[in-house]
Amino acid sequence: MDALALANEIRGKRATLKRDLRAGRTKVHVHIANPPEWLLTAKVIDLLLAVPKMGRVKANKALVQCRISPSKSIGGLSDRQRAELVTLLTR
Repeated sequence: MDALALANEIRGKRATLKRDLRAGRTKVHVHIANPPEWLLTAKVIDLLLAVPKMGRVKANKALVQCRISPSKSIGGLSDRQRAELVTLLTR
């Protein structure tokens, strides 16, 4: 039951983050550069798709440019991948 409660809490926080990204209340590069614990297992592509004006094609191009697999999680990014993605998203 504790694991279920924790999973529900994490899903709620991720949903709130995606709503904030869509509304422009927060920036994605901030969360990629310094992710909270509950965001480490989220997929990078899912986070990018929540950004306004970033569809599947642009998100995939960004991942290819930074040499990141579409199945990569936020916590699984190397320092180089994280830095390249943050630089790309801050332009």
